[in-house]
Amino acid sequence: MIRTDTLDRLPVRTAVPALRQALDDHGTAVLCAPPGTGKTTLVPLALAGLTGDGPVRRVVVAEPRRIAARAAARRMAWLLGERTGQRVGFTVRGERVVGPDTVVEVVTTGVLLQRLQRDQELAGVDAVIIDECHERHLDADTVAAFLLDVRAALRPDLRLVAASATTDAEGWARLLGDAPVVEARGVSHPVDVVWAPPSVPVRPPHGMRVDPALLSHVASVVRRALAERDGDVLCFLPGVGEIGRVAGQLADVAAEVLQVHGRAPAAVQDAVLAGSSEGRRVVLATSVAESSLTVPGVRTVVDSGLAREPRTDHARGLSALATVRASQAAGRQRAGRAGRE
Repeated sequence: MIRTDTLDRLPVRTAVPALRQALDDHGTAVLCAPPGTGKTTLVPLALAGLTGDGPVRRVVVAEPRRIAARAAARRMAWLLGERTGQRVGFTVRGERVVGPDTVVEVVTTGVLLQRLQRDQELAGVDAVIIDECHERHLDADTVAAFLLDVRAALRPDLRLVAASATTDAEGWARLLGDAPVVEARGVSHPVDVVWAPPSVPVRPPHGMRVDPALLSHVASVVRRALAERDGDVLCFLPGVGEIGRVAGQLADVAAEVLQVHGRAPAAVQDAVLAGSSEGRRVVLATSVAESSLTVPGVRTVVDSGLAREPRTDHARGLSALATVRASQAAGRQRAGRAGRE
């Protein structure tokens, strides 16, 4: 049973007719929608014709991370009153949950890149949505280039949507051949930004290393947030190691401390996304919680300002993860987690 009451409350619904018209006229479009408007969950269902209007089409949604792909598919299936693997499924590395009736498939950009290498025409696919297109990385950029080539040479009927809350809309519109830009207005709550620098000098990140003094400072800011603010606290850290260290320093706080990263068990990820009515929570997360996900109950975000991204060592000719400063777009996305509810 479709949960129409929930679907009707999603602000992006008002932008769906304009998005459909743009795709009918141009075949490509850029969708700009603030966090929490339903961009990741409602738009694929609407374009696939699963919300009760429009012809049924097969839609592939590309997400930058596995946890986001799983969560988006589960949320869309819940909106339809189904389980994943029926009309909505997902494919990530090492896990595939689809069925013969699946028309909306959520995949990671790495999976979509491999699929394009095997089947350049994307036979049977009517539309591709590149979600969170502001997150620039090699897989996403290569997927976008491949899809543009496919549209130009093999599949001019393939519809392509680039979606994000903080992307350079005009830049993507030029890239997609002067595609129309469709904007959706969101209902976001005001977020106060508090600058809380460490009181002692902190060494900048080098390679994978993060100064322990910075992690101690982040833990102290989380304690301050618990003391001064209501609701749950979401804290962004660059990697699993840093999450473990900060979790150890928060072992005595009067809140449940949860760790969310790409290697976390699916049960833990589901528990974080499901929310909790018992007590307060501190969610320590990598960039996986930066976009495509709503963590219920969060009222405060503590941002370390760091991220872990692949970088090429030109001396060795190899790529490796490195700790870097988070971009301004990432900072806006992270801060927006505090104003989604």
